[in-house]
Amino acid sequence: MLRPALFSAAALGRSLLSSSSALGTCAALTAAVPRWFSAQPSPEEGDRTADAQYTFRARDLLIERSPVQQPPINLEDLKFGTVFTDHMFHVEHVVGQGWGRPAVKPFGLLQVHPAAQVLHYGLCCFEGMKAYAGVDGRTRLFRPELNMARLRRSARRLQLADFDPQELLACLKQLLMVDRSWLPEREGYSIYVRPFIFSSASALGVAKPARSTISILLSPVGPYFPTGLKPISLFVDELNRRAWPGGVGDCKVGGNYAPTIQPQVEAAQRYGTSQVLYTFRESHEHPDHGEFEECGAMNMFFYMEQRDGRRVLATPALTGTILPGVTRDSVLQLASGWGECEVQERPITIAEVRQASEEGRLLEIFGSGTACIVQPVGSLIRANGEVYRTRFSPDDDPAGSLSSRLQRALLDIQYGRVEHPWGVALD
Repeated sequence: MLRPALFSAAALGRSLLSSSSALGTCAALTAAVPRWFSAQPSPEEGDRTADAQYTFRARDLLIERSPVQQPPINLEDLKFGTVFTDHMFHVEHVVGQGWGRPAVKPFGLLQVHPAAQVLHYGLCCFEGMKAYAGVDGRTRLFRPELNMARLRRSARRLQLADFDPQELLACLKQLLMVDRSWLPEREGYSIYVRPFIFSSASALGVAKPARSTISILLSPVGPYFPTGLKPISLFVDELNRRAWPGGVGDCKVGGNYAPTIQPQVEAAQRYGTSQVLYTFRESHEHPDHGEFEECGAMNMFFYMEQRDGRRVLATPALTGTILPGVTRDSVLQLASGWGECEVQERPITIAEVRQASEEGRLLEIFGSGTACIVQPVGSLIRANGEVYRTRFSPDDDPAGSLSSRLQRALLDIQYGRVEHPWGVALD
């Protein structure tokens, strides 16, 4: 099976952050359409037209505070992604005019034309991030520059308006400070941050968007899986495909997620599983040659013991059909640094996992993602009735399992118990 070359999330983030090259001169544009903010450089900046033409500026951020504050939230009844803070971020781009003034404004409905391209052709992409209340009282983000870079790459794939990821990150930080009182100060809780960009152009046609909108929502949340570190079961989907080579599986676009709802609902009804683990194989290949890819919301890791006694932590390689997760990259770096096992990014087949399970060498399976951080998986269920179980789980040794230790290491960084460059403090 031919697959494209491999990239790490860290390398991807670095390359994207350094790729804000000029798109051409905007002198004619600024002369025809006067701008007093963002898209027009200030005199003291000198000649920065090539850089200023495609982005808004955090220094221009307008903050309009909500006259109404919602009552305090009850953390015990908090359902993931259903409660939102008092404010949101909003900025729009129009071809021929550039970016408007970025704003933090009271939370409210977005107005879009019934013919907006996002409604008809799915022209949207988004990110998932979290803000944490540190033990020292400071608000922290976790490696936010990678999320901003990935959002920009996803937007470019859809030909949405370009922007400077550092400027958007600076705007996000100010939004978080405005709604700082919403940040739960309890272990396992955070503010889920949802930046998204979509085509608000009102045109029934599959074409490059003439208008783009960026918004950011904040939602206080608890654990993504109510079971916490209790292992879940996954259904191995060998029929449906989450993504295809040459598609957008490596971008966080809305079209990747809507088609996964039906397989997930059917798997829950038939097998009682929490999510679906997708596979990939060519049509002429034996089903056991299918390669594991990812769940709709998690990258996957397999901790196995080789027949010679070596232990490996393997995750599917980034071949263009898998999202380069920020938490995925963090797990790889942490595990590599610990030096307890060989860390591999490579194809992992159903046959390999079945054999490891049958021989007691399948030590652990877990997923990683912003929402769940690290989620243990106790078993994989196939439609043919086969079930592959792990040898260990956090229930057996809560302190010693690899997934538990990785979860704890990440939480220590996110909540500021350990000083680390991945934990970006806002105040």
